[in-house]
Amino acid sequence: MKPEEIAQLRKDYTLHTLNEDEVDPSPLAQFQRWWNDAEKSQIDEMNAMTLASTGHDGMPEARTVLLKAFDEKGFVFFTNYNSAKSQQLDFNANCCLLFFWKELERQVRINGVAEKISVKESIDYFDSRPDGSKIGAWASPQSVVVAGKTWLKETFEYYAERFKHGKIPKPPHWGGYRVKPTKIEFWQGRPSRMHDRILYTPVADSAEGQWKTERLAP
Repeated sequence: MKPEEIAQLRKDYTLHTLNEDEVDPSPLAQFQRWWNDAEKSQIDEMNAMTLASTGHDGMPEARTVLLKAFDEKGFVFFTNYNSAKSQQLDFNANCCLLFFWKELERQVRINGVAEKISVKESIDYFDSRPDGSKIGAWASPQSVVVAGKTWLKETFEYYAERFKHGKIPKPPHWGGYRVKPTKIEFWQGRPSRMHDRILYTPVADSAEGQWKTERLAP
């Protein structure tokens, strides 16, 4: 596609506004508000979020993961602890999450620090997964180069046979991370690219975990 053709791909955002005097004092409570709106709008895979991280080489990498829980402590997702993303997070726990709900003309950007959740939390969630997903967690050496699709199929079948009787346990190399936010930005699309951007940052030395809100230029 030619540059001038791409330049014609424009959309004016008009659905909502976002003002400092309307947002919740807590970014997690504000996220809950927007989450509820996304749920009501029946957005497909509304829990899909981009995770950006960096490793030893300093090169950023991004991929889509699924949010599985959130509360005042942070945002939780699950993965293979031997994967490329896990190796990067173990080297540099600083990371970024991005939600884009285009149906609502909204983005949420979360900077934070990732840490592994408890084994019990990981087991509790693993036990709730479908059997196929459980077997996949055993069968896939995530991010590793493999011999081909046939090898993956045969490995999946091996573990399916191995665990066909009884409970499928959580693999030791599989579990969750919680991203504890250090700042959160809410972005609401507006006409003429004059978008609303509200940034939450922690109040220094606040014993009650207070946040301040500021407007950013679009």
